[in-house]
Amino acid sequence: MQAMAASTSCSSSVAWAASSPSSLTSRRHAALCSSPSSFSRCPVAGAGAPVLPLGIRGGRLLLPSPLLPGGGKSGAAARNTVATAAAASSPADGAVKAETAGISRTLQLGSMILVWYLLNIYFNIYNKLVLKAVPFPYTITTFQFASGSFFITLMWLLNLHPKPSLSLGQYAKILPLALVHMMGNVFTNMSLGKVAVSFTHTIKAMEPFFSILLSVLFLGETPSFLVLGSLLPIVGGVVLASMTEVSFNWIGFWSAMASNLTNQSRNVFSKKLLADKVETLDDINLFSIMTIMSFLLSVPLMLSVEGIKFSPSYLQSTGVNLQELCVKAALAGTCFHFYQQVSYSLLARVSPVTHSVANCVKRVVVIVSSVLFFRTPISPINALGTGVALAGVFLYSRLKKKAKPKAKTA
Repeated sequence: MQAMAASTSCSSSVAWAASSPSSLTSRRHAALCSSPSSFSRCPVAGAGAPVLPLGIRGGRLLLPSPLLPGGGKSGAAARNTVATAAAASSPADGAVKAETAGISRTLQLGSMILVWYLLNIYFNIYNKLVLKAVPFPYTITTFQFASGSFFITLMWLLNLHPKPSLSLGQYAKILPLALVHMMGNVFTNMSLGKVAVSFTHTIKAMEPFFSILLSVLFLGETPSFLVLGSLLPIVGGVVLASMTEVSFNWIGFWSAMASNLTNQSRNVFSKKLLADKVETLDDINLFSIMTIMSFLLSVPLMLSVEGIKFSPSYLQSTGVNLQELCVKAALAGTCFHFYQQVSYSLLARVSPVTHSVANCVKRVVVIVSSVLFFRTPISPINALGTGVALAGVFLYSRLKKKAKPKAKTA
């Protein structure tokens, strides 16, 4: 049987060779297999299947080609290879995109902080100039809130930010915030009208002290000993600066302290209000509603305390350039609103600790710029006290990040 199979195989090879005279190798192979004595040298495959030469369809040796997908692999294997290559490249692409997004976010935050600082500098300079010309802090505060209310109304009319939809109960909760917000700005303007800008901001460096006190009383938070220890250089620096301040005035000093208390009360109560998860009440809308309410509350207070002092006849009697004063007051009101708007927007994008550190640096920038602009005389001890207080604020911000306060247990 094997001999017959071999004979059949070799006969098939002879027939193919005869029909393909163009292949010399095929003829030799046919002649070899046609000889009866050469059956043993004619290759036999498996169970008698003929072994075809490499030139025959079905008998080619498939070599992997670098030009084919998968290098000659099957379709499924090629697809797996392409998918594997794509998966290998995706982490690199993701890393590039993440790096680009990180750079873009850093540039955006840096621009916001720069605008925040510049607006704050110009507000303090123009506000001081206005208060020196017309020492009416209640009237100036009302004008600033009126400017803010105008820009907020414009923002809502142009749909630059969604308008809030609140109930009467929610407005009632915001009313105390608006009251302390209004009084905080009144006290700040009173202090700026009595003492130097640099001294007012040195006293306002004691904000962390009131923040901790109010958080313990109303939020039930207990700070760590390290955070409490960071208050020592703050208090000591303010005391040292106050003892050597040339423009020291008790009304200016206590007005700045009252400003610290009211502003930190506003921050603590805002935190409690935003914890209610009111969907339409974000940071921007909360600040906007507080500004409009503060304007409405400041008008009767201004009329009862100072009356209508910002009249053209009164200003002309004092020898003040009315046009120049109105321009400075408008610039101060515009800077007042937008620096607070940028501050709230920045707070929504960074952590409270980062915002606190940026605020500390802002205070340094404002103090230095006001000293240079107004040429405020500062003694070495006064400068040392201011530096120690600001360094304590920076230390407080860093320690606050590492040791978060723990809520009291009932």
